[in-house]
Amino acid sequence: MYDYFRGKLILKAPTHVILDVGGIGYHIHISLTTFSQIKEQEECKLYVSFQVREDSQTLYGFASESERELFNHLISVSGIGPNTGRMMLSSITPEEIQSAIISGHVSVIQKIKGIGPKSAQRLILELQDKLKKLGGGTLLGLPISKPSISEEALAALVMLGFVKAQAEKVLNSLLLENPDLTVEEMIKLALKKL
Repeated sequence: MYDYFRGKLILKAPTHVILDVGGIGYHIHISLTTFSQIKEQEECKLYVSFQVREDSQTLYGFASESERELFNHLISVSGIGPNTGRMMLSSITPEEIQSAIISGHVSVIQKIKGIGPKSAQRLILELQDKLKKLGGGTLLGLPISKPSISEEALAALVMLGFVKAQAEKVLNSLLLENPDLTVEEMIKLALKKL
């Protein structure tokens, strides 16, 4: 319904802002990540996610489109509501959340208040493929590291005629054994195991 609001910041708090847009004051919930980006500003543009529940209509605002996109992915997971999603984005950076989900680090996500082991595993299970497909540059600009190396190796093996699922399994086991492999080393070792 709403994409963004641009206006004058009347009130700034770590959890919410009042944004005056054309004489109307909007109460918008924000994450600490967004607060740190807008705390010095008099006027700002917030990308919003409008959440309608049985008993409330709430605006959640973000300094960047990528943070909003990650928030929307997080709350799409069963058991993760808007307040928990905002708590996650306030506890660690969006980049760390995305990286933890893509690489399957349950322990990183479990450190966030309100997220238990089952919720962390569900988050990874439901979002890992979605975030991988979007790619680092599309969502949050992850540094190009191990995920891109393994993806490169996987693409090469698939082009050589190997079944994607089998190749992925072998590459994941290789990465667990030695996370510092180059693409060439991964492909050579994978060819021996396939």
